[in-house]
Amino acid sequence: MNANTNEIYNILSNKFGAAGCELEFNNNYELIVAVILSARCTDKRVNIITKDLFKKYPTVESLAEADVNELEKAIYSCGFYKNKSKNLIGMAKDVVNKFSGVVPSEFEDLTSLSGVGRKTANVVMAVGFSKQAIAVDTHVFRVSNRLGIVNANTPYDCEMALQKAVDKDKWSTFHHFLVLFGRYTCKSQNPNCNGCELKEHCKYTDKKLK
Repeated sequence: MNANTNEIYNILSNKFGAAGCELEFNNNYELIVAVILSARCTDKRVNIITKDLFKKYPTVESLAEADVNELEKAIYSCGFYKNKSKNLIGMAKDVVNKFSGVVPSEFEDLTSLSGVGRKTANVVMAVGFSKQAIAVDTHVFRVSNRLGIVNANTPYDCEMALQKAVDKDKWSTFHHFLVLFGRYTCKSQNPNCNGCELKEHCKYTDKKLK
């Protein structure tokens, strides 16, 4: 990493310590379900939904056999519930039929599952299988561009640029740092620029400084 990116990493490391995923899960089946639900939804809301959801569908096999209308009712409050219900059932069927009911650990296998894109696959790899991966959600995309670590127009370009900018053994940790920093400090509409530890590194032209 260059000196600037390394300093950003160290500052975030001091701020967040042993950062990790804020989704609540007990196994990789529950993890992949939670990550799919988290699209355009807060982790806090997902954790509320999954408490009952995993009682109703405790295994990937039970989710594969779920009635779509019942599933829609169970996840309604997380938004985009129709597409998410279809994707969850499709994902579960693929895991059962293609991988004998075991969530796969390889990127290509994960992205072969219905409704699983690059972000979901990277989160599952990093969190579920302790592999090095950078998942680009809205927080990672926003923060890495504002800080000038990347200059990317799409999530894919952002992911590729971050892989080059960040040492591979720090990919997963840096991803968690950027998510938490975007969630609690560098927010989309009202960033806390005055209280930001990284304002000296920031390239964002619309800083809210007094």
